[in-house]
Amino acid sequence: MTVNPGLEQFVKVTFEAREADLQTFLTPVLVLVAWTCVMWIWLYITRLPAMQKAKVSPQAARHPDAGWKEKLPAMARSVSDNYNHLHEQPTIFYAIMGFAALTGGVDATGLALAWAYVGLRIVHSLVQSIIGNVTLRFGIFSLASFALIALVVKEVLRVFL
Repeated sequence: MTVNPGLEQFVKVTFEAREADLQTFLTPVLVLVAWTCVMWIWLYITRLPAMQKAKVSPQAARHPDAGWKEKLPAMARSVSDNYNHLHEQPTIFYAIMGFAALTGGVDATGLALAWAYVGLRIVHSLVQSIIGNVTLRFGIFSLASFALIALVVKEVLRVFL
């Protein structure tokens, strides 16, 4: 059986375009995952020497609430706290981006909101880890949260209305 060459070309172009759209749409997810890995490396670059200097044994660090963190410099604690934060709210981001990608929610609005969220989370990391200004950090966190909420609301409206 022969396949219509025009139909074959249409299918090929359509699927290639869809794959490119999905890759473009999911790139902010990849960037935030990569940023989390950067923060993971930064965590160990700051934490291990700080623990050695403060004479905190690895066994003493077995429980996070055992009081050993107070012996570390503020920057080492801030980097560690930020790394942990990147495993909290961003899980909602990963879920909603996956949902949108799998259910036809790939669009320019979602992509713009995703990039806003990722950019603000990276800035949030830098402010928390380097500057330490809680008011500024909270403002950036709030803006990122609004971008995430807008992304979720967009998907809820798309699916249910």
